[in-house]
Amino acid sequence: MTPVLVAGAGPVGLTAALALARRGVAVTVLEAGDALAAESRASTFHPPSLEMLAGLGVLDELMERGRISRTFQYRERRGGVIAELDLSLLSGDTPYPFRVQCEQGRLTPLLLAHLLEAGGEVRFGARVHDVLTHAGGVQVTTEDGVPYRGGWLVGADGAGSAVRRCAGLKFDGLTYPERFLVASTRTDVAALLPGIADVNYVFDPDEWLVLLRTPDHWRVLFPTPAGTPDADELARLPDRLRGVADTGWDVAHASLYRVHQRVADRFRTGRVLLAGDAAHVNNPLGGMGMNSGIHDAVLMADALAGVLAGGPESEVDAVAAARRDVALTYVGRATHANWERMRDPGLYHAELRALAADPGAARRHLLRSSMIASLRDVA
Repeated sequence: MTPVLVAGAGPVGLTAALALARRGVAVTVLEAGDALAAESRASTFHPPSLEMLAGLGVLDELMERGRISRTFQYRERRGGVIAELDLSLLSGDTPYPFRVQCEQGRLTPLLLAHLLEAGGEVRFGARVHDVLTHAGGVQVTTEDGVPYRGGWLVGADGAGSAVRRCAGLKFDGLTYPERFLVASTRTDVAALLPGIADVNYVFDPDEWLVLLRTPDHWRVLFPTPAGTPDADELARLPDRLRGVADTGWDVAHASLYRVHQRVADRFRTGRVLLAGDAAHVNNPLGGMGMNSGIHDAVLMADALAGVLAGGPESEVDAVAAARRDVALTYVGRATHANWERMRDPGLYHAELRALAADPGAARRHLLRSSMIASLRDVA
């Protein structure tokens, strides 16, 4: 019997597995796909995540592949910069007072390589079909009928989590009225909009947007009405992009998706834990989804390693409860507030300008937006 099974080989599942392996725990990851997922929605790594990845020995390689971003901007769609915030104000709070812009698809191969070197195991094509729990552990049966037995199971298998479904856990919340359309472009947005930061929240009462830079592309996020055909929305993307800057845009990829704000009613039931999107989903404004999942993974793995070394299971209960509190109190509220702010920007211009002019207030804001506060306060 493997001490810990992990469902899902995304950034959260592989982080949990590597954190366990680094603590000497045997771990097997069950991944539904035949290979690591190529889709990369998340692309921002906040300072606490960088600290955790440094502790796992993968940060240097990630930074070689990513782009360091020290500032971000709030902008007007038809104006200029409302406020620019500088993460160097956090230099006394973290050794990494910046964001790293890098698609999650560049992190997962690094995690996988380090996990295999540390003795971990990954089984691809192993989609979870059923989970049976008992006092001594769990049995996971995959769709092809293969049973896997473990002492514990970490469900990191995404928003449609089979682990959560099998555990009978609720996933209450809301679905946003609009879809999000994300386009990756090879067009040099910095040349079109001089002075733009790598990460930009662009306010407008009619059509707000987000512009952010990754190593190879700029990404543009637009809100898009519900109920219209995807093909129609993709067809009008060139006109929407010309509304940002009047030029021909070189679009590498574009996709539409629905956005939800949901949290599982528990993050632990028996020997099953939930982490990342399996436990909580939120809108992407602020870049907190993947980051909070990485925090789940590391903290839950540490607690599990402690239990397997003879510690009390109450440590796992405490971490699971704390991570659910973070999902509700910090991540959910912050990302929903970001959505409301983008839709009604006029109320916040003066507030943001005052924030940028006050280093103390700006630092307190950055502690929250960088997710440092979410870890400190719960701890």
